[in-house]
Amino acid sequence: MASLDLTGDIVDLTRTICDIPSVSGDERALADAVETALRAYPHLEVLRDADAVVARTTLGRDTRVVLAGHLDTVPIANNLPTTITGEILSGRGTVDMKAGVAVFLQLAALLDHPRYDVTYVFYDHEEVAAKLNGLGRLVRNHPDWLAGDFAILGEPSDGTVEGGCQGTMRVKITVPGVAAHAARSWRGSNAIHSAGAVLDVLRAYQPRQPVVEGLQYHEGLNAVKIEGGIAGNVIPDLCTVYVNHRFAPDRDVAAAEAHLRSVFAGFELEVVDAAPGARPGLDRPAAKEFVDLVGRVPQAKLGWTDVSRFAGLGIPAVNYGPGDPLLAHTDGEHVPVPEIRQALRVLTSWLS
Repeated sequence: MASLDLTGDIVDLTRTICDIPSVSGDERALADAVETALRAYPHLEVLRDADAVVARTTLGRDTRVVLAGHLDTVPIANNLPTTITGEILSGRGTVDMKAGVAVFLQLAALLDHPRYDVTYVFYDHEEVAAKLNGLGRLVRNHPDWLAGDFAILGEPSDGTVEGGCQGTMRVKITVPGVAAHAARSWRGSNAIHSAGAVLDVLRAYQPRQPVVEGLQYHEGLNAVKIEGGIAGNVIPDLCTVYVNHRFAPDRDVAAAEAHLRSVFAGFELEVVDAAPGARPGLDRPAAKEFVDLVGRVPQAKLGWTDVSRFAGLGIPAVNYGPGDPLLAHTDGEHVPVPEIRQALRVLTSWLS
């Protein structure tokens, strides 16, 4: 079994974690290594659920914070083992999000008396279907393990605090027609042609850019898939347009659905899946102190992340981690070494 040195150089630790392949569904080896390493520290209570590992201090502090990161990656694309050139560390997982995981692991080992009680969460299956998500499983099976007053998710954010996250909703809009032979098209009604009215709505749509607790979000409404037709000589009697809506956290899922039903009034609309957003929660004392230490203007998270799961537990959460999120999942995934060291310095100062 691979072993992790949690007290050595943070870049070496990041490389070791990245070089243990852990594509979604294959996290067991890394989860075993994380659990074994953490159990060596008597100031931590270590818990495990499948391939999710939780470690926490129990010092009786008035405030508890949660630091969480996922262990899995998208599939490897000939970009492991990691390489380092100058100050750039390259390889699968360096950005999303094993540099952040390495920072959290070193904090867990070195900070035996942090100013807050801390819960460290390392979970599986983040990069695949939501029903498999390890943090979601912990929410369902062990919500008490995740209790806290403020949470940080180690998603790459270029070292900037990204508050909350957008909600997401996918709907399908079904447009009916009447089938007919293409040689006698006037005897039918072309559903694909009629679906043009849905596309007209989308082209004309002006997305909101609301300010929520001081952070500006940018919503979106876009067709992401279209289906229709059964043969090259048949007028299609059905066309389905799939639409993705990203909505600011001042709306919940019900309000987002009501909005879409208003926008697409007169069309048959079905919600395929949805997940709520999360408000920034930067008004919490621990959050304010953290933002001040980071020293950058916080931004809204334009996307959905697992901070939503913490929000569902009543825990405000932000995204913070080394690496450019635009490089996540790319073949050329890489992170500047100074960003890893800076994240470790900031979090150490905040918790010490």
